[in-house]
Amino acid sequence: MTIWPGRLSWQILAGAAHAQSPCILPLRSQQARACARLHARAFAHGWSTEEFESLLSARTTLADAACIAGHKHVLGFVLTRKASDEAEVLTLVIDSHMRGRGIARQLLAAHLGHVAAAGVKQMFLEVEDSNVAALALYKCFGFVEVGQRKA
Repeated sequence: MTIWPGRLSWQILAGAAHAQSPCILPLRSQQARACARLHARAFAHGWSTEEFESLLSARTTLADAACIAGHKHVLGFVLTRKASDEAEVLTLVIDSHMRGRGIARQLLAAHLGHVAAAGVKQMFLEVEDSNVAALALYKCFGFVEVGQRKA
């Protein structure tokens, strides 16, 4: 499990945007099917369309998608569940064909700004030890390891 320290660095968030950035938009329940497809391709146990519809309809869920500018095609997305001034990143997925282009960094930067604006002061998430790319991504945003789940 990883925790993100209390205060956001607005310099980091602002520095993530550039001219080639995908469009970052709020993710809606109407996009649940696309999310389920993308999630199933990225994880061994993908979530169903119904699970995404439920999550995206919940008022405690904050969700953003990276899309091609001018299009609604989802390149990736991030979902966070908020509880008071804390939140947990539930999932972050980037289409396998689009990885390595900085989309996850841009998406997470925008999302963390939205989460902070919603009053969140502390973030939690879990990452598989073998997911080197995710560990590096979260580390560059100031996340630090605070514990490990026992197998």
